[in-house]
Amino acid sequence: MSKADKSEVFTNVILEIFKLGGLLISEGDQLSKEYGTTSARWKVLGAIALADSPQTVSQIAKTMGLSRQAVQRLVDVISKEGLLEFRANPVHKKARLISLSDSGMDIYAKLDKKQVRWAKDNSLNFSKKDLQTTLSVLKDVSRQFEP
Repeated sequence: MSKADKSEVFTNVILEIFKLGGLLISEGDQLSKEYGTTSARWKVLGAIALADSPQTVSQIAKTMGLSRQAVQRLVDVISKEGLLEFRANPVHKKARLISLSDSGMDIYAKLDKKQVRWAKDNSLNFSKKDLQTTLSVLKDVSRQFEP
């Protein structure tokens, strides 16, 4: 395969990822609607829940690959819903540490359980090997663009 052919295939892969991203956002919105949230808010809850310790907005943004400002807007909304708790950050006076409140942990746990069922249902048509190869390639592509 020539370099031109390869770059065309790469472009088509990226375009398919964009399309899939939009479809997954819609799926996430449908899954999370029952709990009065959205896929964007769910992602923030997940970034905090899966971290080893409370996170700053900047840390959440880095994990999610989003701008700090976008995450700040989401954190502001989610905190008004009572799903987050803030603590003083001993290393930085302005960048507070964020963790899930009891309500936030409850909603995240329910969403996580729902997502596991969704993943089982939607992975039926794929072999484990194909999924592992896809994951490996996507991680390689991601690493190429990470700062």
